[in-house]
Amino acid sequence: MGAILQSLGRTVAAGVVVLIVIVIIVSTAAGGVVKFDHAWWTFFMRWLHVLAGVMWIGILWYFNFVQIPSMPKIPDEQKPAIGKVIAPTALFWFRWAALATVITGLLLAWMNGYIGSALAFQKPFMAIGIGMWLALIMAFNVWFIIWPKQKKALGIVQVEAAEKAKAARMAMLTSRFNTMLSIPMLYCMVAQQNAGL
Repeated sequence: MGAILQSLGRTVAAGVVVLIVIVIIVSTAAGGVVKFDHAWWTFFMRWLHVLAGVMWIGILWYFNFVQIPSMPKIPDEQKPAIGKVIAPTALFWFRWAALATVITGLLLAWMNGYIGSALAFQKPFMAIGIGMWLALIMAFNVWFIIWPKQKKALGIVQVEAAEKAKAARMAMLTSRFNTMLSIPMLYCMVAQQNAGL
């Protein structure tokens, strides 16, 4: 078990194996076989959407609840480890999880036949439509504001010190804006599935 857990790749692969075993056990206990029909594929897309969304919002909240508040407490000689190693890696997964969340969400809405109605705020898809637009705004911010500004702030793109500080502040404020939007966005996504607004 230690060999599996010492490697992220093996850990994720083991998680998939455990999932497959659970699916086989549950489907066998229910007396059937998994039918790979439209309903299963929409369920599978919803699962991928949630998986990507957990990574995206989890990293967003890590930045805002852990990394940003902790930076002033970190001694200056230790800060390069954050800026050169941890932040670039976190930002890689952050932006690709945002894209994966948006793509799987749009595909799910299309597969269920409500993409147009939701994006146009038509009943009964108003809640999910609001959530979708909030997520699209947030993903835009990730790719076109936060990531370009972070490249300057982290020194990936070389700029003057004043511009670096300005870029870091704009990235932080946009990240905080996304954190603010994540709260109603998540509510709208869940509300559509349950009691509505």
